Formats: sequence, C-alpha cells, structure tokens
Amino acid sequence: MEKSMIRLRMSSQDAHYGGNLVDGAHMLALFGDVATELLIMHDGDEGLFVAYDNVEFLAPVYAGDYIEAVGEITHVGNSSRKMTFEARKVVVARTDISASAADVLDEPIVVCRASGTCVVTKDCQRKK
Repeated sequence: MEKSMIRLRMSSQDAHYGGNLVDGAHMLALFGDVATELLIMHDGDEGLFVAYDNVEFLAPVYAGDYIEAVGEITHVGNSSRKMTFEARKVVVARTDISASAADVLDEPIVVCRASGTCVVTKDCQRKK
C-alpha cells in the first residue's frame, strides 16, 4: 500500500492558544494533506475525505516545533479508501534557552493518531 509523509514547522501563526499552543485541529489539516497525496498516488484523483472514525490527541504542539505527519492506505474498497495517520514531533522549540533555540529529538513524540475513510468515485479513478 502507498505511504506518504510531510514535515513542516509550526509557526507563530499556527498558535491558537496561550503559551504558543497549536490547535489540535491543525494536525487533522495535515492528515487531510497526506490523504490527498495518498489518493493522488493511488487513484490519480484527490478524492474526498468522508469521515474520521478515531482521533487521539496525545501530546501538545507548540509554535516552533517540527511535525512529521505520515499516513497509509490500509484498505481499498470499490470507491472507499481506509487510512491511518500519525503526527510526530521531531524537533522541539527551546524558547527557555533563546527565541531561536531548538533540539532534534532522539525519539519522535507521537502527538496525534487518527484513522478515517476517503472516497474516490469510480469515474475519477484513473489508475487501476
């Protein structure tokens, strides 16, 4: 099955709460981008995200952290594609040291896990 990964830095514009805390919904937006890439690789079409059936927020994310979002297709139906996702913090901002300090983590911290279903209608499936 196809797998996809994106990595990006959370900016101060991503912070939604006090203390530069990033809204957990931002992880779901990353999963949506991963899902889109997976569907393009698998079907040649962006498809549509239908539903999440499980979402777990496991650790906080702050502005300055680097997040790696990964996903894979776990089941292919006629038009449905079941997927799993995981977001991991791989670099942590160290504002306690200075405004620009950061550390690469020896072990990524899983900040969010989810699973869901996307659909690509038959008429949009260009890859068989």
